[in-house]
Amino acid sequence: MTLEIISAHEILFKGEAESVSLPGELGLFMVLRNHAPLISVLVPGKVVYRTSDEAEKTIEIKGGIADVENNVVSVCIY
Repeated sequence: MTLEIISAHEILFKGEAESVSLPGELGLFMVLRNHAPLISVLVPGKVVYRTSDEAEKTIEIKGGIADVENNVVSVCIY
């Protein structure tokens, strides 16, 4: 799936990812390939994603919004 993590100032990551964990308003959730469409408010915490080379990366966020549709995960953070 394609993962895009953007802030108001820059694109932090855009590429293929195997999975992404996000701190949602109702708790931590994970998105994998072929996930059902959803939109979620994000709260302070960590976005953790794994790329196809199995490298795990973490970005600390203060909040934001995540949109999942058609194997594209768009994460707008602040």
